[in-house]
Amino acid sequence: MIRTKRLYTFILETFFPLLLATFSVCLFILLMQFLWFYVSDMVGKGVSMGVLAQLFFYASLSFTPMALPLAILLASLMTFGNLGEHLELLAMKASGISLLRIMRPLIYFVIIVAGVSFVFQNNIVPKAQTKMYTIVLSIRQKSPELDIPEKVFYKEITGYNVYVGHKDRGGMLRNMMIYDYSKGFENAAVIVADSGKLKASADKKYLILTLYAGESFENLGTRKTRSVNEKIPYRRETFSLREILISFDMNFTMEDESVMGNRDLGKNINELSSYVDSVKHLQDSINRKTASRFKQVVYADAFYPKPTPGSKKQKTGSDSLFTGGFKPYFDRLSMDRKIHYLQQAKNKAGQVQSEYTFSMYQQSDATKQLLAHNIQLYKKFTLALSCLLFFFIGAPLGAIIRKGGLGMPAVLSVVIYLLYYTIETFGTKMAKQDVWPVWQGAGLSSVVLVALGVFFTYQAVNDSMILSQDAWKIFYQKLTGKRDVRNYSKKEVVMTPPDYPEDIRALERWNRQSEDYLAGHKRIPFYFSFWKKGFADPALDHLVESLESRIEDLLNSEENLIIGKLMDYPVVRPFRWRFMDQPVLRGCCGILFPLGLMIYGIRIYRQKRINKELIIIRKVNENIVKEIKNHDL
Repeated sequence: MIRTKRLYTFILETFFPLLLATFSVCLFILLMQFLWFYVSDMVGKGVSMGVLAQLFFYASLSFTPMALPLAILLASLMTFGNLGEHLELLAMKASGISLLRIMRPLIYFVIIVAGVSFVFQNNIVPKAQTKMYTIVLSIRQKSPELDIPEKVFYKEITGYNVYVGHKDRGGMLRNMMIYDYSKGFENAAVIVADSGKLKASADKKYLILTLYAGESFENLGTRKTRSVNEKIPYRRETFSLREILISFDMNFTMEDESVMGNRDLGKNINELSSYVDSVKHLQDSINRKTASRFKQVVYADAFYPKPTPGSKKQKTGSDSLFTGGFKPYFDRLSMDRKIHYLQQAKNKAGQVQSEYTFSMYQQSDATKQLLAHNIQLYKKFTLALSCLLFFFIGAPLGAIIRKGGLGMPAVLSVVIYLLYYTIETFGTKMAKQDVWPVWQGAGLSSVVLVALGVFFTYQAVNDSMILSQDAWKIFYQKLTGKRDVRNYSKKEVVMTPPDYPEDIRALERWNRQSEDYLAGHKRIPFYFSFWKKGFADPALDHLVESLESRIEDLLNSEENLIIGKLMDYPVVRPFRWRFMDQPVLRGCCGILFPLGLMIYGIRIYRQKRINKELIIIRKVNENIVKEIKNHDL
């Protein structure tokens, strides 16, 4: 028990510092992404450092639930990767401790972290996001800092375009041109001045523009419509000094938080549930009212004319008119009555369509908000659950790859998180568009994480080598046909000497057969004809078997030169995919064009490689035959 407690303490002490480090890095990356997204709204606004500090503080709180799952994934990968790389994990397993038992303290710890994350994002994150987006909205509404560039028309002052040819060090603006369209484009005024100064008022709500030695031009027209040849009066004024007061609020004003607090991001579970229930109840009542209206307009009033004043309404059953069916009744009518009823039905249909279109547009915004609130409600559970699921992916995966540090774990973490983010974005979009139910769209990423967690945990518990470098190297060699070179040595004791005359005849016969084989496999087969025949190659199998038998016989030679020549033979591996011998399966692969094209490309590549190997073997055969004849063996 004491040893187990020490082991658990060691695992926690190894995991906890890595979790803090990776969480800091992940949170920093998310903050930089947030800054990059809103940098265009912040630049040039003259916002104080205190406001920016508040913005980044609330952004840090908002992104904490997103950074935590990625940090747990990376930390668990690094922890168990380091243990596997330093053979500490192997020592634990050799002492009889299973992987799940080694993971036990971290499982309890991550469950606590997931619970804290759920409480945090339910109680703190909505308030933090409300304040964060309120500050972002306030910064967007703030007027930009006044910094007029040279030789460019400055358009940030509402109602004015200002051009400055040159700026002195003392703040004097030279060669100024101002287009004043604050009274409308029809009454635009043009002001040209030799120099001027621009400064803010004491309360920073106005700009005071002082102009020196200039002229102004302004239309005096009062009518908007004029004839082509009619002259337009204007006013020209020359001044030596003029001051213009322009409304331009440069103060930072915080917007009302209620604007963002009413959104789905600013509500906790109780508020989201209450909103969803109230909107559903409202939509149900509207639908019942619309259905009743539809029944009244389409059915009840379709053939019963409204009673005129003074007339008595006949009490007739609702279905008494069509007791024999509508078609016999319609066939008995005159042509004029038929046309009248058809026109009346068309008008009723147009009226109903208009009412339903109006009702649809009326409820579309409420439906979008309902879907957004439902998605946010599910995300509060799935985001906390992802902490535990990412741990069951990272810890077994680290035990399998046995690589620590920031290299391989960081790459795998980014790939897995990008996969999770892509699937979550896709599911959320499908749920927002009401293509899928909300629980399917919001829970799709969690289902994928559960499948990956179960798969990696099973592989790690059973000491699978599915992700080891050697396993992938062997798989790549099998796929491409590459093999290790032959390694032979002279036998110390030879029981049966080689039959050199028979070997010469066999090698020469092999060269002739290989020449025939190469002549029949030089051309690349057409795609569809490729799938008609199986992948078995009896001629190549015969060549490989006969060559191996000759190699076995020549290995009994006492000549070192012949033994060395035998190591020049490449290892030929025929393309053996037994499941492709079934015609139905080959046809399915051929129809599935991406998969069939990939197999077709691999097969062509392997065939070309086999052809090159056969040419090399023919040359080696000729050298061995020549060597045997030279030594009269």
